[in-house]
Amino acid sequence: MYESVLVANRGEIASRIIHTVRSMGLKAIAVYSEADADLPFVAEADEALLIGPPQPAASYLDMPALLEAAKRTNAQAVHPGYGFLAESAEFARRVVDAGLGWIGPPPMTIARMGDKINARNLMKDAGVPVSPGVWEPVPDVGTAVEEAERIGYPVMVKAAGGHGGLGMNAAYDEATLRRAFEIAWSEADRLLGSPDVLIERYVERARHVEVQILGMADGTVVALGERDCSVQRRRQKVAEETTSPAVTPGLRARMLDAAVRAGEAVGYLGAGTVEFLVDAAAQDFVFLEMDTRLQAEHPITELVTGIDLVEQQLRVAAGEPVSFTSVEPRGHAIELRVYAEDPRGFQPSQGRIELWEEPVGDGVRIDAGYAEDTSVGPFSDPLLAKLCVHAADRAGALKLAADAADAFIIEGLATNLPFLHDLLRRPEFLDGTYDTGIVDRMSSG
Repeated sequence: MYESVLVANRGEIASRIIHTVRSMGLKAIAVYSEADADLPFVAEADEALLIGPPQPAASYLDMPALLEAAKRTNAQAVHPGYGFLAESAEFARRVVDAGLGWIGPPPMTIARMGDKINARNLMKDAGVPVSPGVWEPVPDVGTAVEEAERIGYPVMVKAAGGHGGLGMNAAYDEATLRRAFEIAWSEADRLLGSPDVLIERYVERARHVEVQILGMADGTVVALGERDCSVQRRRQKVAEETTSPAVTPGLRARMLDAAVRAGEAVGYLGAGTVEFLVDAAAQDFVFLEMDTRLQAEHPITELVTGIDLVEQQLRVAAGEPVSFTSVEPRGHAIELRVYAEDPRGFQPSQGRIELWEEPVGDGVRIDAGYAEDTSVGPFSDPLLAKLCVHAADRAGALKLAADAADAFIIEGLATNLPFLHDLLRRPEFLDGTYDTGIVDRMSSG
């Protein structure tokens, strides 16, 4: 096992990783920008090093600076968390080339799954269900029109190398397709340096359900259950739960099996997530993408399985066996993401947190990145904390989540807590019939 781990991230995920690193008796090393000097994760680490100015490009995304920090602190391994450089094959290669342990899958796996078209092709060959679509980049809008007519409307147009909804729009006819293609091509070229565009069949009123996998050094891949991530705004997740109320036992078994086959097809190592779009009415699913990192919503899987995923990541990366022998999910868990944003238009807010009171009690877990008298600035991610609850069943988890959300008090800047209050009383969320359009429906009244 490594003796020291550098956490190449910030905020709540840095705090969460530091907690496990220290609980394992290892040295936790944090890096921070000038804007984050007063955040909790800096004080929680055994050692912390200033990495650069507030701008992420000059701090958390600066590969040479991160590698130099690892060298200066004698770190033996690097954990990237999620976001920033977590899915950068180049950064993973540089870490490995520097003789450090990389807490994640091999660079080649990251590269292969980072391109959505390549990932579709790999999954199809592995027998994982994929939606009708293209098998190579669409070069121009004329070809896009031809392919959309072949696939059948509606279609989804995506930047092939994008994540988090980048360049992603649905098209219902030729006119909307032309606009969607130009947006995807422009954003992909400008932000990713590659104009490759993917087109595939759009699943309307879909559920977004993902499966947590863990690949071990002996080649074994296990599935640790699914998470329903259908509550989204701007294709960014707001709330998640496990198990999914839309998934029957039969569908669950098929999805877990498909996720394991997906992991085996790429020799997956460590913690990863295979994402699917689910047609709840037909009880069918298709592959969406694979996230080659730890997911923000991993705490709810930990709550129902009792498995510390960060610990398993460290064990696998170090060549050690995992600390569990079986997977037996128990109860129901819900995660609510508390953002610094206007609860109506979801625009990011800034300011100093004047009051921070967290809910407490059995079954309540808070993964926080901020505290009282800390500030959210223009270069900060709006995610303040993740409020997670665990109960014996879904009804109990819903009540616990509602009570906890009402008891969470943050003053000094706008947050989405009022939105979460409304979500937890929304009939379609309470009865489990919601889909990825729930936030849009709430916003429109």
